[in-house]
This record gives sequence, C-alpha cells and structure tokens, in this order.
Amino acid sequence: MIRFDFHGRRVLVTGGTQGIGLGIAEAFADSGADVIVTGTRAGAGEYPDDLSRFAYAQACLDRPADRAALVEAAGAIDILVNNAGQAHPDEYSMEGYGRVIEVNLNAAAELCYLFHPVLRDRGGAIVNVGSCASFIAIGHAPAYTASKTGLLGFTRAVADQWARDGVRVNMIAPGFIETRMTAGVRADERKAGNTLRAIPLRRFGNPTEVAAAALFLASPEASYITGQSLVIDGGLMLR
Repeated sequence: MIRFDFHGRRVLVTGGTQGIGLGIAEAFADSGADVIVTGTRAGAGEYPDDLSRFAYAQACLDRPADRAALVEAAGAIDILVNNAGQAHPDEYSMEGYGRVIEVNLNAAAELCYLFHPVLRDRGGAIVNVGSCASFIAIGHAPAYTASKTGLLGFTRAVADQWARDGVRVNMIAPGFIETRMTAGVRADERKAGNTLRAIPLRRFGNPTEVAAAALFLASPEASYITGQSLVIDGGLMLR
C-alpha cells in the first residue's frame, strides 16, 4: 500500500462530514495532516459519524458570506479539497438549477479565488471533486451535469493560470460510490442491477478508493501534475 506523509500540512475539506468528503478527510488525517471539515449543521456532534479528530467549521456554501467567513476560520491552509456538492429533485426548474450551480460550481470557484493567496504563499494544491457527470450526461440532472462539467473546465483554466504561482489544481471524478447520494440506486434492485452491468468491475466504489486519488494529487509525488482529471469509476466510462 502506498502511504503518504502530510505531517505539518493543513487541509480543508468542504462537505467533509459524510460520504466521499469524510473518506478524504479521514485519509488525510491518517496521513498526519491537520484537517478542517465543513458542514451545514451547528456543530460536529450533530452528525452520526465521529468527527472529533477534525476541526469543524459551519458553512452553508450557497451563501457568499459563509464562504468569506470560512477563509477567516480556516486560516493558512496547504491543501483545499472542494468536495461539497448537492443535487436537487427538480433540476428542470430554475430554482433547483440555480441552487445546484451555486454550491457545486460557484462556491468551489470562489473558494479557489479566496484561498489562492495563501496557497500561493505556501506552495499549496487544490483538488476539486467532479464526477463522471463532468464527461457524460445525466438526463434527469441537468444542473448537476452542468456544474460538474463546468468544474472540469474551471479546474483546467485556473491550473494553467496558477502554475506560475506554484499552485497545482487537479480534479477527481468519482463514479458510483457507496454514499448517501447513491443510496437510492443501490437500494433499488432493478436500478442497481442496470448500473452494475454498466460498470466493468461489477461493483460500486467506496470512499477510501476515491480518497487515495485525492491524496495522490495533493502529494509531492504528483508535483509534476496539474490541470488533470482522474476518473475513479470502475471502468464505467469505457462504455
């Protein structure tokens, strides 16, 4: 097993209270990093998982004021992981569409801008969490698809611009991972079967497998990699 050493590094994982975000936060902490996670609830104790090993910052990332406050609360960080995201039951309404775009794309972009000065000063890295929807369409989720496709383009553009500042920016693109977001698919025998038949490895992924990719892209071992997207999908996009 490859082991990364992030002792002395400070990492911010947005939406790090559950699912992929929690898996990433735990992996960084296991590797020695000081980790801050964000969530929308008043305190870390309101979540079912034990978050006591992390610093916690409440932030509703659809609010620009909360994004600005997060910069003050987090302070000097070395690694930013833009993981927080959401879908909406009706993305064919402008209300639903706008809410998804605001969290999944606009918040991630603004946090990159706000944290850029400190990341530049500390030779930091950004890992944005996209999706297979960055590359393929999800018909019932146009906003989610648009936001993750936009995040791919944003990642590439700022990676190009900020390379001269010593800030590397990359993206990971998970497929069907065992999280709350995919629970509905996994619980439905027909949907789960159809999904698994489309995945060459014939299984869903787990958050630790996504976390390994995030740690690699943030590590010195990836020091010559920027502007790239790493797909973690069990081969789904081969179809």
